[in-house]
Amino acid sequence: LESSLLTKPWASVCFGESAFLAKVCFRDTGYILLISDVSSVWYESADAEAVGQRSKELNKRLTVHVSSFLHHLCDLMSPLLAGQSDTTTSFSCHRTAGGLSLHVKSTLSGLPFYWKFHCCPAPVEMVSRHLVRPLIRMSLALQYQVQELTSLLFQKDAEIEDYRENGATLSRDRLRTEPFQEEMFQQNFMAEVRSSAS
Repeated sequence: LESSLLTKPWASVCFGESAFLAKVCFRDTGYILLISDVSSVWYESADAEAVGQRSKELNKRLTVHVSSFLHHLCDLMSPLLAGQSDTTTSFSCHRTAGGLSLHVKSTLSGLPFYWKFHCCPAPVEMVSRHLVRPLIRMSLALQYQVQELTSLLFQKDAEIEDYRENGATLSRDRLRTEPFQEEMFQQNFMAEVRSSAS
């Protein structure tokens, strides 16, 4: 399950005023959920037996096979992770001293349906595997991309300057650009990042 979770993308979700990143993987044999507010990371991994036991506790009037139950839970979570609203399903999130619980309210076969994800703090290795390492890899890829684009801009500026020196003129003055100033660009970019973060 956790290997399959690695291939799942993070999704931005909101519960009330709180924003989180989440990813989840469902199988007939159980599920694994990973959720983070960027300061902390929580997870829950439940096999079919645990899901069956909890479903009996929360939904005494429902008699559904565990695999069907897991498929229904997956169907309820998918719109949330896709950023789509579903008026028939409500989610709420509660922080506890030992972790975080996510409550789901919906219907199944015309009857009320309830579920609670009981998440505990994720182990350091799991946080590293699912969050830290991918972020570092992405950061390095973006740095390389910026370097390539900066090099391309300098080449374009040199090309434009060569045209000017050989008498070329612009047909439309509004297309005129100033030579790229890397240091100024970096300063402006960091100022924008700081202002958006505050």
